[in-house]
Amino acid sequence: MYGEGILKGLGVTLSYLFKKPVTVQYPEEKAPHYPRFRGYEFVWYEDRCTGCASCAKYCPLGTIKIVTNPELQPNVGNKYGLEIFDIDTGRCMFCGLCVEACPYDALFMGSGFERATYTRRSMMVHIDELRLADKQPSAFARPHLHGVEFGERTSLTSPEAGR
Repeated sequence: MYGEGILKGLGVTLSYLFKKPVTVQYPEEKAPHYPRFRGYEFVWYEDRCTGCASCAKYCPLGTIKIVTNPELQPNVGNKYGLEIFDIDTGRCMFCGLCVEACPYDALFMGSGFERATYTRRSMMVHIDELRLADKQPSAFARPHLHGVEFGERTSLTSPEAGR
């Protein structure tokens, strides 16, 4: 029958005509986002990071820059002192390969999305900003974090973060 596709399309349009619209007044109200949402922010736990640069190696665009120096504390073990840990979010495609590559669960995708800027230079996330950021990790690469309430905690326990 000719016009069957047009009638199906009009049927979908008519079904939405009588439904109540879903409108969120954005700055005042915020729509809930899903726990596995990969946000614009990164969550980094410095106490777990050893400076191995696995995240930088697996990044397909090379957006993570890590500069280390040998740690002076002999009791720490296989850990390097981090001088630079920068993430260029202007070039990042948020694929999550860096999160999956981290063997110590030190890097997570965040759940925030409100980092609008006017310049590319301000899209660079430096080590000091990562240290001070709120720790709200996404459950993207770690589905077991689904439903975990973080509140004011600044770190996950090892069983919570582990795979």
